[in-house]
Amino acid sequence: MTEKLYGTVLLKARQILDYLASTTEAPTLSELDEHLNISKPTIYKIIQTLEYCGYVRTIVNGDQKTYRLGTVFLHYAQTVNDSIDIVEIATPFLKTLRDQTAETVNLGIEQDDKIVLLSKMESTHSIKLVSVIGGTMNMYSSAMGKALLATYSPQHLANYFQRVHFERLTPNTIVDQTALQRDLAAVRERGYAIDNVENQPGVYCLGFAIVAHHRTYGAFSISTPEFRLTTDKRTAFVRLGKRTQKLIQQHL
Repeated sequence: MTEKLYGTVLLKARQILDYLASTTEAPTLSELDEHLNISKPTIYKIIQTLEYCGYVRTIVNGDQKTYRLGTVFLHYAQTVNDSIDIVEIATPFLKTLRDQTAETVNLGIEQDDKIVLLSKMESTHSIKLVSVIGGTMNMYSSAMGKALLATYSPQHLANYFQRVHFERLTPNTIVDQTALQRDLAAVRERGYAIDNVENQPGVYCLGFAIVAHHRTYGAFSISTPEFRLTTDKRTAFVRLGKRTQKLIQQHL
């Protein structure tokens, strides 16, 4: 199996990280060499790269160097835990919302200025929308993304604008910072975000942030083909979305 995998150095790095995770005492380079089936020079080179990435930290005690897992894994672990928790808690309510609206309901979190899709409840209609679990979408063009951007502090939002590169995905995509600021102000006022065919041609979405205990857990959206949306349906979707938002937040 390993011969078919790309990047054997990654497998060796995994062995080193696994060993560091399994020991109570921080090992030296010689101890790593003793317990791993990897040459000492290779271990040293990989350790240097892992340290540069923040995956390993070096502890210097006199002339002796030992190695521990880096604190970056705390962030990774927290992100994974948060994701799992919100999926488990929100899924029953989102399934009910899907059944009530007969449209696709998505759950996502923010990561690296993108929305990562964690869960998707497909529409009961025959038409399926293009989205993949684990896939990403822009925050500025998606309902979930704008719902989360509307929760940002002014400084957090300013930092986001410094990093983001706007790309027009549809004729309706907002690619101007001032216009997006106005849109986010409207999101805060009404309590939900609108993707008015801005992220995917022909698809209209409503997005709701999930915030509880001064903490933002993620967001969910109701997505429907634009041709299927009526004024009455939109009003009902907003009402059902806000009710679902409240129920999820009450259980966090």
